[in-house]
Amino acid sequence: MEESPLYRWLHLLGLLALSYLVLKQVWTLLIGIKTHILSRWWRTNLKKKYGGWAVVTGATDGIGKAYAMELARRGFDVVLISRNVEKLQKVAQEIEKQSRRQTKIIQLDFTGGSEIYPKVEKALKDLDIGILVNNVGMTYHSELKRFLDVPDINKGINNIINCNLLSMVHMTRIVLPRMVVRKKGLIINLSSATGARPYPMATMYGATKAFMDFFSRSLHYEYRSDGITVQSVLPHYVSTNMTHNMDTNILVKTSNDYAQEALNTVGYTHRTNGCLSHCLQSYILDHLLSETIMTFLILHFISDYTINLMIKKLKVK
Repeated sequence: MEESPLYRWLHLLGLLALSYLVLKQVWTLLIGIKTHILSRWWRTNLKKKYGGWAVVTGATDGIGKAYAMELARRGFDVVLISRNVEKLQKVAQEIEKQSRRQTKIIQLDFTGGSEIYPKVEKALKDLDIGILVNNVGMTYHSELKRFLDVPDINKGINNIINCNLLSMVHMTRIVLPRMVVRKKGLIINLSSATGARPYPMATMYGATKAFMDFFSRSLHYEYRSDGITVQSVLPHYVSTNMTHNMDTNILVKTSNDYAQEALNTVGYTHRTNGCLSHCLQSYILDHLLSETIMTFLILHFISDYTINLMIKKLKVK
């Protein structure tokens, strides 16, 4: 029996659709190999490309400290900005001892409003800044809770918006004009995988990280013709104080390993999960799980994690 023209067209359409999906996944795989594997051997020479000083906010612990240490190892003098003077001095001493680079510290509480930034402008005005890492961030409570269950929610809302959002926007405003004049510069904004999809029990934190991601992506397209790279980094779980120093494994990175791998992706992509492990996690979550299943699994994980954390605290006591 002869096939109808309609059947032949549908058959061709199906083949084209399948070919498109296969080619798309192959292209994604090749990009991933280039970004997370080849970049380990063919790193962008950040010092040669961007020059000057590196500025890191939230630089005394976790990912921020790891970025500061790694940038110093790659030849940058580093400005460290955080609220604890003793910790700032300690990190500065570590950098100067290990990497023989200059440091400058600025004590600042990022939960403050716009009035705190003239101090930063004054401290940075005479420096040639090549890289800005907007890392500082916070949750509005040490435990994961529903939005209305957060204690002192008014204060929490103001603090998290000032620390996570206002800091990034103002630090960018301060540093970007001179980068435009220099026709080169790198701004790295530490967003989070929690900002890429709904994350119950951390609603405000995830929402601020979504803002950071979209701000970064838009700004990159606005200023790339001026030689400026704006990279949005969206990590999954990294073992830091914010995650209660959770045990590391194939899915959970140390902050030092994460910062090193994330910096390797500069020059290869302007939006990244930072490392191969986290990239694979995002691929699975984006392509294989629906939002309903995702939120169920997140809530289940949070429940188990909270119980285990409480047990650990009780054992310590």
